[in-house]
Amino acid sequence: MTKAKNSVSVQNSAPKELKELIDTTAKLWRKYHLTYDQAGYVGKEVRGKLGIKRAKLRKNVIHRLSREEEQKLISCAYRENNSYGLLLKTLFLTGARVSEFVSIKVEDFYFDEQMILIQKGKGGKSRYVPILPELTQELRTHLGSRKTGYVFESNRHTKFTTRRIQQIVKETAERAGITKKVHPHLLRHTVATFLLEKGMPLEQIGVLGTKAHFFTLRA
Repeated sequence: MTKAKNSVSVQNSAPKELKELIDTTAKLWRKYHLTYDQAGYVGKEVRGKLGIKRAKLRKNVIHRLSREEEQKLISCAYRENNSYGLLLKTLFLTGARVSEFVSIKVEDFYFDEQMILIQKGKGGKSRYVPILPELTQELRTHLGSRKTGYVFESNRHTKFTTRRIQQIVKETAERAGITKKVHPHLLRHTVATFLLEKGMPLEQIGVLGTKAHFFTLRA
């Protein structure tokens, strides 16, 4: 019943000339008592004679930063503000969504295991994310003797808003001379390739929650 209603809806929304064509075609098919398969064959042959081809489906193309752009972005942040440099580097290398990133606390780090616990990520699920040794060491130094609180805090010692992180990424990219529209999610698209080059196993990259490495990548 639903299918019939949808068919009527499509016909009612079609231009008048198409309705006339549909009616004429229906009469011809009815005259020759075409089966479902025969009707499909006739339609295919008619499209062939008229040179009508199916529109090509677009591939899932995910844009990313080039290696040079990624280096320019993080280097620029470090030059201007060492804390912001580490903030962007951590955001990038963890592949965290910005909503997850702002909520990461000191107690979510497991330095000996070189892991971060992302709590209540997408779908309310938590996951452990591996981090590179060089980032582990920088974060140790950054946190010092702190045992609690958010890893990255504002001047008021509160967690950053997602909006503020987006602003930091955008403004740093502009000052670094990157012409692409750079946003936190673009960093998620970039990190898979970077970590593969660093030698991280594919199964570990998979737990970052980014599927960029499964799609066509384009710088």
